[in-house]
Amino acid sequence: MGLLSELKLAVPWGHIAAKAWGSQQGSPVLCLHGWLDNANSFDRLIPLLPKDFHYVAMDFGGHGLSSHYYLGVPYCQENFVNEIGRVVAALKWKRFSLLSHSFGGIIGGMFSCIFPEMVDKLILLDTLPFTMDPKGMENMLTYRRGAIEHMLQAEAFQKPRQVVKPEEMLQRFLKNNNHLNEECGRLLLQRGTTQVATGLMMNRDRRVGLLEYSIPFLTRELLVHSIKQLQAQVLLIKASQGYFNMERGITDKSVMLLVLDTLRSVLKEQFQYMEVPGNHYVHLNQPQNVADIISAFLQSKERLPH
Repeated sequence: MGLLSELKLAVPWGHIAAKAWGSQQGSPVLCLHGWLDNANSFDRLIPLLPKDFHYVAMDFGGHGLSSHYYLGVPYCQENFVNEIGRVVAALKWKRFSLLSHSFGGIIGGMFSCIFPEMVDKLILLDTLPFTMDPKGMENMLTYRRGAIEHMLQAEAFQKPRQVVKPEEMLQRFLKNNNHLNEECGRLLLQRGTTQVATGLMMNRDRRVGLLEYSIPFLTRELLVHSIKQLQAQVLLIKASQGYFNMERGITDKSVMLLVLDTLRSVLKEQFQYMEVPGNHYVHLNQPQNVADIISAFLQSKERLPH
């Protein structure tokens, strides 16, 4: 299944860039990339998925080929959720599925709770649909302060974008994204950089700071309330060596188990959980590990076998 088209969807601050595969008459699937990634994250997976769906992968604002926000406008969860609403309105989609990786799953999860009647299926690739902090309310003001200080500092010290030789750019990128192999690193940099006479410049807005500055952490009560709003069928695919790999201590085990247990207890047959070999970018490095699971979920009304 080849790329159908590149899209530029008008928004008040510029445009949201996206790319589309498959027939426009097919059932719509919106694909949401991870933090600091872009729509090329799905280039190796979508060709392995059912041909009778229409897939659109968007670049979030400040990422990939999408416009940066105006100065003074923060990159926060509510604005990213808003972007999904703008994209599906432009595409004239009334009901659709979400295929999301990492940060995209957090945004897609919140959209699915706020607009539950619009989302048919929610696929989460090595991500949870909500963020929680073990210390909960204790850290909330610290995160909010950090977000404000980061934005003010980034805007006050605007520097020219650095130009780097292509190979040096790749090595820096791989060092900061050690779950990516070289081929996949090059793929993300294709859309994440701009070629100039002396090298490459990163496209993303440098005001996009740490993830915790943009995503509010839910309390247990709000987590349960949010999950109860979901109407979508939910599939969570965990990578064995991914972001939630407890052995490496990347995330707090109790938080992950709490969210999973809550999803199971509230959604029951609406929720499906699968684990596959691979790391956080399994959908890009080894798309064959997840393609059949996703295909069966998109096509079937029945619960997947474990």
